Amino acid sequence: MKKLAIVLSITVNVVLINAQKVQQKDVPALVQSALQKQFPDAKNVKWEKEHGNYEAGFESKGTKYSALVNMSGKIIETEVPVDINSFPAQSKQFILKKYPNQKIKETSKITDAKGIVTYEAEVNGKDIIFDTKGNFLKETKD
Repeated sequence: MKKLAIVLSITVNVVLINAQKVQQKDVPALVQSALQKQFPDAKNVKWEKEHGNYEAGFESKGTKYSALVNMSGKIIETEVPVDINSFPAQSKQFILKKYPNQKIKETSKITDAKGIVTYEAEVNGKDIIFDTKGNFLKETKD
């Protein structure tokens, strides 16, 4: 029983360390500047620290976004929610086949710093990633 408590404690701490809410005043100016440069009309910005980077959740021109910014002020990726119907057909078929009767919690379009687009669907506590043709790329635990 004592071992179980220790394992649970470590697990909770790892989760908290990997994604922590951060006050805007604690976000480096370089990071904030990078976000403001790319999204000058960003509103209601909420920051989290994730794996040594900063993630900003915000609204711009009526659309909700998420942007991952590294300590050097480089935007690593941006994410915008999209409807599952905008996913490539092959990816929707993959999800229906691999996760029958499972609810798709969220779907989004991710664009990395090089302009490469991928699609992400959150199903059953996992992020399933596809390329623009609908090919399965990877599955990660959410």
